[in-house]
Amino acid sequence: MRQTKKPKETSKPHPETEEEKLEVEKDIITEIPEEEELIKGEKKIDVISWKPKTSIGLKVKNGEITLNQILDTGQKIMEMEIVDALLPGMPNELLFIGQSKGKFGGGQKRIFRQTQKKTPEGNKPSFSCQAVVGNSDGYVGIGYGKSKDTVPAREKALRNAKLNIFKIKRGCGSWECSCKTPHSIPFMVTGKCGSTVIKIMPAPKGKGLCIEQECAKILRLAGIKDVWSKTFGQTRVKTNLVVACENALKQLSTTKIQTENQEKLGIHEGKITQ
Repeated sequence: MRQTKKPKETSKPHPETEEEKLEVEKDIITEIPEEEELIKGEKKIDVISWKPKTSIGLKVKNGEITLNQILDTGQKIMEMEIVDALLPGMPNELLFIGQSKGKFGGGQKRIFRQTQKKTPEGNKPSFSCQAVVGNSDGYVGIGYGKSKDTVPAREKALRNAKLNIFKIKRGCGSWECSCKTPHSIPFMVTGKCGSTVIKIMPAPKGKGLCIEQECAKILRLAGIKDVWSKTFGQTRVKTNLVVACENALKQLSTTKIQTENQEKLGIHEGKITQ
C-alpha cells in the first residue's frame, strides 16, 4: 500500500508592502493599559453602619460637633469616616509624581513612583503615591502612601489625605482687581521643602492658575481660581514641590490679619456656600 504524504504547511510570505508590515507589527506588540488619573471604583463608606472608635467620632455621629470646631481647637482626626460624614461626596485626585521607564531619560508620567532596595536576596521594589482631597470650597487635604504594591499605596495616600485635611483663607489681594470676592488668596505666601521653594501670589480675576500642573490640582480642589507663582530650587522632584505647596497654603490660616484689612481683602475662611 502506498503511503500518502501530508502536504507541507506553506509559510506565510514575507510582507513586502508597508501595510502588511504594519499588520504584522500590530500582532507582535501587546497593548499596555494606561493608568487612571482619577480613582474610579472607590469603595463607598457606609457612615450609618460606622462604629466610631474615638471620642471625636462619637460626637460626629451624634451631631454634636462640626469640622470647623475640630480644626479650630487643634484636635487630631484619627478616623477618615469623620471627614466622610462631615463632607460627603468630596472629590479626590492622584498626582503624577513618578515616571515610567523609557529611552532618553524616561517615559510618560505616572501616579506611582517606583523605588527599589538592594538586598542579598535581590531587588525589593516599593511604590509611593500622593493623593489630594477637597470640596473646592475652602477645605483641602494632601496625603502620602507607600507600600510594596500599587493598590495599598493608593489606599494609604487617600486615607492620609482625609486625615490631614485643613481649611484655608481666600480673598482678593491683587491690586489690579480689588473686587473683594474669594477667587484668589489675600496675600503672598511662601513654602519650602528640601531645596524646593514655591511662592504663591494673588492674581486678578480671570487670570487662572498660573502654577505648576500638580500644584494647580491642589489649588483647584481648595477652591482657588486665580494665582501667580514662582519656584526656586530642584522642582523636578514632585513630592517636595507638593509638600512645599501644602506648607504655603497652611500659612494662609496661621497668619494673623487685622480686622480692618479683612474687609478690604474680602477674606473668607473655610466653606462659603451652603
